[in-house]
Amino acid sequence: MQTEKVIHHIVNWLKDYANNAGVNGFVIGISGGIDSAVTSVLCAKTGLNVLCVEMPIHQAESHVSRAREQIRSLKRRFSNVDDTRSDLTPVFECFKTAVFFDADQKTIDMALANTRARLRMTTLYFYAGMYNLLVAGTGNKIEDFGIGFYTKYGDGGVDLSPIADLLKTDVYKLGEFLEVPESIMKAAPSDGLFGDARSDEDQIGASYPELEWAMKMDTLGKTATDFSGREQDVFKIYKRFNTANKHKMIPVPICKIPNDLK
Repeated sequence: MQTEKVIHHIVNWLKDYANNAGVNGFVIGISGGIDSAVTSVLCAKTGLNVLCVEMPIHQAESHVSRAREQIRSLKRRFSNVDDTRSDLTPVFECFKTAVFFDADQKTIDMALANTRARLRMTTLYFYAGMYNLLVAGTGNKIEDFGIGFYTKYGDGGVDLSPIADLLKTDVYKLGEFLEVPESIMKAAPSDGLFGDARSDEDQIGASYPELEWAMKMDTLGKTATDFSGREQDVFKIYKRFNTANKHKMIPVPICKIPNDLK
């Protein structure tokens, strides 16, 4: 990958899209992870206004400290970057008092994790509306189009996706070139939706390089029977997530009414 040219291409794409839309710039949630770090630098390099929003909800301290380090780094390097912090923990706790729980604990935990992501999406769109900004997505190719590892209408609810055609390993290459803080570069990827330090690999059961391999094999028409051992396990994990989350990766189904019924 021609890293510098890819960065130049994305920055110009962001700038052109924002100018054509008649907006002032971008708003982005900063999580302390590599994807939001890289996306925020790309947005900042456009020279347009960038608002970085920290949105903790019972967040692990390691995530909070990395998010703040990224924001400090951005503001040192770019005069067009501003930031704010919206502590959504009280909002999340209030929401929990307004609903009832009638499922096993694992199901409840997942529903609440997705609720966290949707509260953050709502917050980003509030600031986007107030300052005439676009919500910049942070999903990469394997998450958005491979295993669907994001929350529908949560972190999947964005205006544009600058890095969605890049694999996770590609994002790390950009991160190194863009001088993302070392603490973020070395941290295990995590969605931060459960209030602890569990990693994406803990949840998925495979690493991103493994999943990228499986995505390539699936594109080539391979099946689980073509592999054995760990490769077969990884391929099955990829296909399970890809199948279960397909509804996130296709347009919302529309019930078409036959003309003779109209």
